[in-house]
Amino acid sequence: MLSRTADHLFWMSRYTERAENTARMLDVNYQTSLLPQSTAVAQVGWKGLLSISELSQAYESKYGGVNARDVMDFMVRDEKNSSSIISCLKNARENARAVRGTLTTEVWETQNQTYLEIFRMLRNGEFERDPSQFFEWVKFRSHLSRGVTVGTMLQDEALYFMRLGTFLERADNTARLVDVKFHAVQSDFYGAADEKDQEYDFYHWSAILRSVSAFEIYRRVYRNVIKPERVAELLILRADMPRSLAASLQEVVSNLQRVTDDQNCETVRRAGKLNADLQYARIDEILATGLHAYLTQFLDRVNELGAHISRDFLVPATA
Repeated sequence: MLSRTADHLFWMSRYTERAENTARMLDVNYQTSLLPQSTAVAQVGWKGLLSISELSQAYESKYGGVNARDVMDFMVRDEKNSSSIISCLKNARENARAVRGTLTTEVWETQNQTYLEIFRMLRNGEFERDPSQFFEWVKFRSHLSRGVTVGTMLQDEALYFMRLGTFLERADNTARLVDVKFHAVQSDFYGAADEKDQEYDFYHWSAILRSVSAFEIYRRVYRNVIKPERVAELLILRADMPRSLAASLQEVVSNLQRVTDDQNCETVRRAGKLNADLQYARIDEILATGLHAYLTQFLDRVNELGAHISRDFLVPATA
């Protein structure tokens, strides 16, 4: 496969996954902002959201103070923000258009319709009327894109590069989410002070789980109250949790092995080593050495892996 074609397929999937992850985080923040809480507490949540996406500086240069309306506007409809939902879906569509001949009709039409429909929804004010419904629509379109891709594409290199982009992006986003959200409530590891704190903690950890569709999974796996260390274990080490770091890296390795050759063995080695570290890690050891340090190192390694994939297989990307 031509490296330029692989590049477009890879980034089409990454941008689609990024739009979904942004919608997930915004939806949870919006829902929790409706709960009784002080302005200061609400601001912490929105600042954390900007921090996850590394957008704090760009946002402050445009808006200054942090508030829900401006953050959502910046991360949903601002086309100058390359990580906004509208920008991600636009870039996904442009990458799909560049390799339209490689995609099935169903995959192309899904990407194109999503791009056209989101402009109509934003123009008609549907986002302002019901943000949660809008975010659900973005998630649904991402799910639809993945389902149509797996259900209609030939299982060849094109599909493997698309899957590679999806799961590399998912690993990056989940790690950022866990890192920032756990930082916001470090004191929870040392026990909540009173009943009110415990109630807040429940909503906080529930929100983190719901942002990655893991609330029901947590209940099935652990069958007890929500504990921070269990949340960390589920989202980092449980390979049977679809959006965990372990599950994402397994998919990255699997798809990378399908497109590699003897010249790219170093990239596969790096991916395999990172995957093995997750497979044999223990959550108590991670927490003892420091969750933030662990996740920072993980993100560095994922970024290095992405750079190696780009160098070995794709046209050098700046996104």
